[in-house]
Amino acid sequence: MEGQSAAIARAWSPREFSAAATEWQRLLTAHLEQVMSGSTKVLNWAEPDQTAAAADEWLNRPLADGPEGVAGGMRSLLQQMLSSGQNLHHPHYIGHQVPAASPLAGLLDAAAGVTNQVMAIYEMGPWATAVERALIGRLCGLAGWQPAASSGVLTHGGSLANLTALLTARNVVLKDSWKDGVPAGTAMVANADVHYCITRAAGILGLGAAAVRRVPLDARRRMDVQRLEELLSELRRQNRPIVAVSACAGATPTGAIDDLAAVSDVCRRHDVWMHVDAAHGGSLLFSRRWRSRLAGIEQADSIVWDAHKMLFVPALCTAVLYRRRELRFETFQQDAPYLFDPSAPGMADVDVGMRTVECTKRATGFGLWGLWALFGAELFEQLVDRMLQLTQGFWELLNAEADFETLHEPDCNILAFRHLPAAVRLLPLAEQNRFQRELRSTLIREGHFYIVQTTLDGMAALRTTIINPLTTEQDLRELLSAVRDVGRRVWNL
Repeated sequence: MEGQSAAIARAWSPREFSAAATEWQRLLTAHLEQVMSGSTKVLNWAEPDQTAAAADEWLNRPLADGPEGVAGGMRSLLQQMLSSGQNLHHPHYIGHQVPAASPLAGLLDAAAGVTNQVMAIYEMGPWATAVERALIGRLCGLAGWQPAASSGVLTHGGSLANLTALLTARNVVLKDSWKDGVPAGTAMVANADVHYCITRAAGILGLGAAAVRRVPLDARRRMDVQRLEELLSELRRQNRPIVAVSACAGATPTGAIDDLAAVSDVCRRHDVWMHVDAAHGGSLLFSRRWRSRLAGIEQADSIVWDAHKMLFVPALCTAVLYRRRELRFETFQQDAPYLFDPSAPGMADVDVGMRTVECTKRATGFGLWGLWALFGAELFEQLVDRMLQLTQGFWELLNAEADFETLHEPDCNILAFRHLPAAVRLLPLAEQNRFQRELRSTLIREGHFYIVQTTLDGMAALRTTIINPLTTEQDLRELLSAVRDVGRRVWNL
């Protein structure tokens, strides 16, 4: 490596990489074995300023120059990372919609990172592009569409995916909006429990957050279809353009799945684009037992579906799917001759850069493709079935306990509940809410369980997402015991 500094030579050395990779394998294997056994804390809590200062201190240490070289430095860095992060593979991780991803999927993602496979044009990432095309075809098929007649791309997360799909809807519905902007009075309609990224998208797309009209929920916390009908009729009478109706298939607060068949009927009557945010719930399509909960999704114009939720691959990997293939180039309307070859227009269907926000797009599909290739689609069906069965059992367990209260029947693997001992039931709602929040705060700081919180109809609640195949019924029983214990200690109950 003539003419290069010693640091550059070592940073790119295959031999140094091999030594560091050996440490990586040894430490990660030991970490996973320990965490999966449940013998560690779920979360080693530290205050944010403390962790930021610790991370900054490492930047003062050229570890590769130390006596143990690159491999020793890598060992030190990994030890810090693994001891300070969230342990999602712990059976008591029952928190956010981020899974205990398959480590094997992580290995394939790591290979893409090491070789820096990127995608905007086919020649930069030919196999990554092939993998993405194969996955999009299979996912479209699962949605009930003909793969040859539909289309889509992979992108980095549900927020970006929803923005991309709704941008396409805007450009289709409002033909001149890319060039001239959005007319005043344009509306977007959404489930009242819609993820905040939908409102954020409305702001980015020039509609404004106030343009999002929220449809009230029914008793099952699904979009009230009659109220949707009334709202769309009102907007049509006012001659207001409607970009889309955004339905939920796995709403973030409760996992509720809208009656998609009924929503699609209303959308067709009013000639409105139907978008389904199935970031969480789309994976039910793999399950013969549960896919009927998504009946009607095949009528959607666009679907967003996260593989880094219930398909158990590392973040981020999200599909944006379009029922009509002819709309695939409506998202963006500009030329880039320095990147996309005007002499080869047929490559536009292969080059993904014309259809995504990203230009230098990381190859996101290797983890999903690899798990699918190794174990078949049956793996995803088994995972979905296990998560939903555990959640149903947890709901039944909570309902059998006098000091707990569920706030909804689960449609998927998300469940919100409250702990209400007799003394707490007598308190005003504000105090009951404070009790739930203090329960959760104490739980995560002590580190033996990780759950999150939400607020439904003014009631603060504990919220679980059962998204770890290592979690068992016994772990869920232990969670209730831990909640009771914290309640007694914190409030002297």
